[in-house]
Amino acid sequence: MVAVATNRPSCGGAAFARDHGIPLAELSQKSFASAEERDVAMRGFFLRHGVEMVVDAGYDRIHTHPFLDAFANRIINIHPSLLPEFGGGMDAVEQALARGGKRTGATVHVVTAELDAGPILVQESVPILEGDTVETLRQRVHEAEYRILPEGIKLMEARLAGSSSVR
Repeated sequence: MVAVATNRPSCGGAAFARDHGIPLAELSQKSFASAEERDVAMRGFFLRHGVEMVVDAGYDRIHTHPFLDAFANRIINIHPSLLPEFGGGMDAVEQALARGGKRTGATVHVVTAELDAGPILVQESVPILEGDTVETLRQRVHEAEYRILPEGIKLMEARLAGSSSVR
């Protein structure tokens, strides 16, 4: 890990960066006139620090083209559902519970301009249990995310190692 950027300075990733001396950019959307302006700042920060792959973990904003273009096919995201189910929003766990189905899960995927529609790297199913609340189901989905994110990162590293597009 060479740099961390966050839109929520109080998040665990920011605390980790501070504790380990990793360069940190705090990019709250309210500090910028637009999402594109925020992404230009984040792009510059990451490029200055030699970032080759971006991992969106807990990042709750949609990237704009200046950022997507700079890191094309080098951004992964963790999403709290079995995509393509419940893509495109931050309420996937609530949707899964409201639907009344038997399962949901977590997905690590490549970020593209089409929201939550990039190639899937890894998924893990999570059962929806009788009596589940949003909180209990969200906790089990988070546990699945913690398990599959490292695997998704390794798969993406392998993909990039075989590609000439890494700068």
